[in-house]
Amino acid sequence: MEKAHHTVLQLFVFLFLLTRFSSAARQLTESPVSSPMKFQYHKGPLLTGKFSVNLIWYGKFKPTQRAIVSDFITSLSSSSKTAQQSVVAWWAAIGEYYHLANSKKPSSLSLSLGKQVLDENYSLGKSLTSEQIVHLASKGEQSYAINVVLTAADVAVEGFCMSTCGSHGSSESTGKGKASKFAYIWVGNSETQCPGQCAWPFHQPIYGLQGPPLVAPNNDVGLDGMVINLASLLAGTATNPFGNGFFQGPKEAPLEAASACPGVYGKGAYPSYAGNLLVDTASGASYNAYGAQDIKN
Repeated sequence: MEKAHHTVLQLFVFLFLLTRFSSAARQLTESPVSSPMKFQYHKGPLLTGKFSVNLIWYGKFKPTQRAIVSDFITSLSSSSKTAQQSVVAWWAAIGEYYHLANSKKPSSLSLSLGKQVLDENYSLGKSLTSEQIVHLASKGEQSYAINVVLTAADVAVEGFCMSTCGSHGSSESTGKGKASKFAYIWVGNSETQCPGQCAWPFHQPIYGLQGPPLVAPNNDVGLDGMVINLASLLAGTATNPFGNGFFQGPKEAPLEAASACPGVYGKGAYPSYAGNLLVDTASGASYNAYGAQDIKN
């Protein structure tokens, strides 16, 4: 999750652990320099090269909410000096999987913020199927891109809040020429539907011990929860984009690059306690990674 003070160009990001992610992404992680788990490699392609992350906003989002997500994406490729607890350092740890896939000639993946598409008039209604999510994802560029569909708090999506907080997958490209696939991600805003499931630790959990929630970095429980899940899904998309990369267990319900430590965001974490985190003295917000602007300032 990230916190953006746009008046002073600061960005706080709640860190996500590489060892914690699945297609039903839920939460973050522990340390950006943690070694990745040794998931089985199924010899399929990883995403390599320079990719743009295109954002498809479905429903009503405030400009400040869109900025939270775009600032997070920008922080993934910051060229500023790398701090240990930073988003860019966390993302750099993904490179370990590329080394495991081909230690003699490892490749890499670089992400940058691409185009943003706004669908504020709910062109497909307020109740979406998985097929409609793919249709929305196809609105972004399909070459060297990850298309991210973000649905507003008043949009119901098949499986949302029942079995998932978001998902990633791939679909056939609709462009001309050689047949290919493009990767996509969907994340929903859970603020009014299931914040206890998809926005913990910024909301009390739906199960277990009921400790007080943490203050969200951007004072937006729904959006900060979306960034947690988006981070996890990006890790899975990079390392298992087409279902035959790094994962454990059955292909239909894989354990991917960030799903081993659910709810672990810092040292000493245990059920209902996110761990020892950094706290902004001005706002009381908790976070565990710095964004690009924090490193610069």
